[in-house]
Amino acid sequence: MRGEDLTSDLIRSAYLHGAFPMGEPETGEIEFYVPNVRAVFPVEGIRVSRSLGKTLRSGRFEVRYDTAFEDVMRCCVRPKDNWITEGLIDCYTRIHGDGWAHSCESWLDGTLVGGVYGLALGGCFCAESMFHRETDASKVALWALVNRCRELGFVLFDAQMMNPHLRSLGALPMSHRRYLAELREALEIQTPWDSLTYRPGESSS
Repeated sequence: MRGEDLTSDLIRSAYLHGAFPMGEPETGEIEFYVPNVRAVFPVEGIRVSRSLGKTLRSGRFEVRYDTAFEDVMRCCVRPKDNWITEGLIDCYTRIHGDGWAHSCESWLDGTLVGGVYGLALGGCFCAESMFHRETDASKVALWALVNRCRELGFVLFDAQMMNPHLRSLGALPMSHRRYLAELREALEIQTPWDSLTYRPGESSS
């Protein structure tokens, strides 16, 4: 489908069924994916290495939430293997305005140097992508985001598809079947980051 055909309702429906969109920047086409294995972070927190722990203790980065959502998303656009299109940016920015897309940002001396963004659906947070311009900036943002989600009552933190970087940070593999079961339970939970909080009885499968 074309990026301009994306709507917040379509995005939400896809996520409720365990799917997520990825785009082709050259054509603007959007496709939805359902991986057999998901990458999921424990809500207890990410794995903190010795070097990351040192960075966290230094307080080098200022962590903010939802002050530069579109900027974070645009910074996540990669020179190669990029899947973030203008259509996705437009749609997710509208969703952010609706109150259920959020960003966690790392700032250094007033400059945005790292961040992660994603969607909140009930008690599930679906992280989309992250970036860094300074060493450990994205890791600090992810660490802060997972902790914030736990504090807000989230019980599931989805990172979509596993890769070596996510695994090194403590992401665990989860089968699609188990993910859907845990997603259904998470959707029964109300969290303040989801302005369209799922109501019991609404279909999620």
